Parts: sequence; structure tokens; C-alpha cells
Amino acid sequence: MKLTHLLDTSVYSQPLRKRPLASVRKQWEALGDSRLCISVVCEMEVLQGLRMQTGKRLWEAYHELLENRLPCLPLDLEVARVFASASALMHKKGMKRPELDLIIAATAICHNLTLVTCNYCDFACIPELKVEDWS
Repeated sequence: MKLTHLLDTSVYSQPLRKRPLASVRKQWEALGDSRLCISVVCEMEVLQGLRMQTGKRLWEAYHELLENRLPCLPLDLEVARVFASASALMHKKGMKRPELDLIIAATAICHNLTLVTCNYCDFACIPELKVEDWS
């Protein structure tokens, strides 16, 4: 099946939460893993968060629920170019966004994917980006 949606970290990390959002679980199940993917940046953010934890519970949950579950799209020259253009445009408009969010957005744009998030405002107004808020 064709990939259609790129998950932001706010969605991808939901299975690790004590109380994951029912709306995220429902949408994820409806689409199925075969249509979903993540950016390598998303994986980096999750791993960074796990390394900041002292307990084993989250690591065990990660290994059981997320590790190697979805395809992980790399950064490449095309993503770099889209990121640079979007970042410069947003900066000129006075609408600066966190760089990691812009890299995730650039990945979605390059692969013609809909970006899925629970933080719509982080991705609003990014040119050419299709966004769904699953919160």
C-alpha cells in the first residue's frame, strides 16, 4: 500500500504515553501502519526523550510498540532544499518556526504526504504542506 501520511513526533509518541489520545489511536488504526511513516527527525526526538529518562518502562514500551514499526524517511538534498526555501520564506514573513518542525514538514512536502500532528499551530501556514490535526 502507498504511504500517505507522515507522523509528527506528537502523534508518533502517543503509544508511549500513559494516557494516549483516543482520537490518535482511532485515526492510526483506521489508516493502518502500511500508509504511515515518520521522518528520521521524529525518531531522533523520540530517542532523545527516551535517553533523558531514568526508568526502563518507556524503553520497554518503545521496543514493544514503536521500534521499526514504521518506515523512517531520511534527510536528503531535496528535503534540504525545501527546508531552506520554507525557512527563508517563513522568516521573511516574520513567522519563524522551530527548525526541526520545518525539516519534518519539508520531508512531508518532498514525499507528497499529509503531515499528521497534535500541534496544528506548529505547522500552520507552511506553504504547500497538507496537515491533519489528530488531537
